[in-house]
Order: sequence, then structure tokens, then C-alpha cells
Amino acid sequence: MSKSTKSRYAESGVDIDKGNDFIDRIKPIVSNTFQRGVLTDIGGFGGLFALGGDRYKDPVLVSGTDGVGTKLRIATMCNKHDTIGIDLVAMCVNDVVVSGARPLFFLDYFSMADLDVEMATDVVKGIAKGCEISKCSLIGGETAEMPGHYAPGDYDVAGFVVGIAERDKIIDGSDIRVGNKIIGLASSGIHSNGYSLVRKICFEELGLAVTDHVDELGCTLGEELLRPTRIYTESLLNLIRNFKVNGMVHITGGGFFDNIPRILPQGCKAVIENQSWDVLPIFDFLREKGNVTPEEMCRTFNCGIGMAVVVDAKIADDAVQQLTALGEKPFIIGEVAKKKKKNDRSVEINCCATLE
Repeated sequence: MSKSTKSRYAESGVDIDKGNDFIDRIKPIVSNTFQRGVLTDIGGFGGLFALGGDRYKDPVLVSGTDGVGTKLRIATMCNKHDTIGIDLVAMCVNDVVVSGARPLFFLDYFSMADLDVEMATDVVKGIAKGCEISKCSLIGGETAEMPGHYAPGDYDVAGFVVGIAERDKIIDGSDIRVGNKIIGLASSGIHSNGYSLVRKICFEELGLAVTDHVDELGCTLGEELLRPTRIYTESLLNLIRNFKVNGMVHITGGGFFDNIPRILPQGCKAVIENQSWDVLPIFDFLREKGNVTPEEMCRTFNCGIGMAVVVDAKIADDAVQQLTALGEKPFIIGEVAKKKKKNDRSVEINCCATLE
């Protein structure tokens, strides 16, 4: 069938030719992310990646998948889609690097009612940028038109990453001991969690628009809310080459209270010191304007700490120094303590006084 003849499928809302044109458009963008090991170009049924070499004696593959939640609504409201892909990659690679794994390759899923090639290309540009930052190859994905399922202009994205680690160097928190120090790495902002509450406070309750300049933030609301999630992979992989890291935590959905306990050995708790890091203005703004309790802030948002690293106390200062040299903004935010009672909370944040 010639492209000039519109198919019945296209009449129903799915244009195969437009999808093929989109693939042709993004091929050069995607190919810029290819690292050693990529065996296929995009467009096939599966992406091939060769592990190869003798770099790993007993390699273990570490996988992760995630999305960006309702931060997509902010991108749509701002009509800016070239950074949401960075968020998508960040949410995935930050999850696998806490095991000590180096990201190898990434795949994405993009769907909307009627494929907007320009918008979709911008999304892929962001994904490619995220892959370049994390030194991860974008080797494939899926684009779907689903008329009747999404409202016009709406879309969804999901990502999938595979990393690799040496079996005997996997970081799982089992080496964490009482007295270990907890280093927090500054976030770039809200990252990609808690946006349902953000939208309720900012748009429903305060009646703000993404174009409104907010004095407390020093920029428009849209600019603040679309700040890309920070990608920590290269800094952390450099750190674990030089220091013994006992545990790492990606501070994402669930904040401090739900994420830190995931790596703590039985009988241990994390004691976070108040006023030990810089709380970004956006979190003060949300807490004050939204009347959110400090405890809920610490369970909903990262509150300025996107990643936590647990190390022996004797190397904490040196680790902070290296992380600073690598471009991070680290703070020693607490330590690991012994639970005195079985019903002790696994995370104690001094009543979340940092946010009071």
C-alpha cells in the first residue's frame, strides 16, 4: 500500500508509516549512546549486547525498571519534553548502581493516543542524554499508538536498565555495622517522586500556573518542577573503586523512612542528624504552603538528599572529599545505631527537625 493511500488502520488512529518515520528520525540520536558491546542498531526485534572480555570473573546482571509518575503532567503543562527522558534513565540507573552495578544498556517504552513525532523525538533526546551521562547504551524500545486509551497530547514512558557487577563485590547492606556513617548526596530538586501531592498543593490549592514566577524559588514554578533527576552512577562507581562502601540507598518514593530500612541489617537503625544538609527551597515551599508535616515530607520527598551512602566512620571524611571532587555535594547526615527495642523505628530523624 502506498503512503498516499490512507489505511483503515490509520483511520482508526494508528499510523504505521508515521511510526517508521519516527524510528528513522531517532536513529542518529540513539546511536550516539552506543558503547562497546552493542551489536545491533535500533529497529530490530531485540537489542543485542555482548558482555565479552575477561573484565569480570563472576559477573551478575542487575536489572531495574521504573517510570517518572505524574511529573509527565508537568512536562505537558510546560510543553517541554526534552528533559523527562533524563528523569526516566535516572530513576532506573540510580536503582541499579546502589548494588555496585555499572549500567550496560537501556530500553524505553513510549505510548500515546496519536504519535506526535516532534514530542516523541524530544523525549528520546532526553533519554539519550540520560544514557550519555550514565554511560549506558540505549539499544532499543517500543513506541505504541493507543487511540481511545489516552487523552489527546497525553503520553506515558517507562524504562528498563541492565547493569553488571562482580558477584563478590555486590553491595547489599550486609556489611553495615553500628557506628557506620551515612553520607547524603544532594538532590537536584524533587526528582521524580511525590508529584501528585506537588500538583495538589501548587495547582489545586494555591492556584498557581507553571509560568508563574515564585520568589521563594527564584524561577518559574515550571522550571523548578521540571529540574531533571540527578544521575549519580559515575560518582558512585568511582567512589567504590577507592573505598569500601557498605550500603547505598536511592532516596525515591517513600523518602527516608521507606528506603533506608531496605538495606539495614536486623537490629540496626539509621539516626539522621537535624540540620546536617541544605534543604532546597522547593521543600520549604511545599511544606509551608501545603501545610505538610515534617514527617510526611520525609516520607514523600527526598528533601534535598537523593542518595545515601553508608561507610565506616574512619573513611567518611575521605569519601566526602572524593565525592566533592567528583562534582557531588555530600553531607555526613547521620550514623547507624543499634535498635534498643524491637519496636524502634528503623529510621530516626530527630522528629524530622531538619524540615521544621
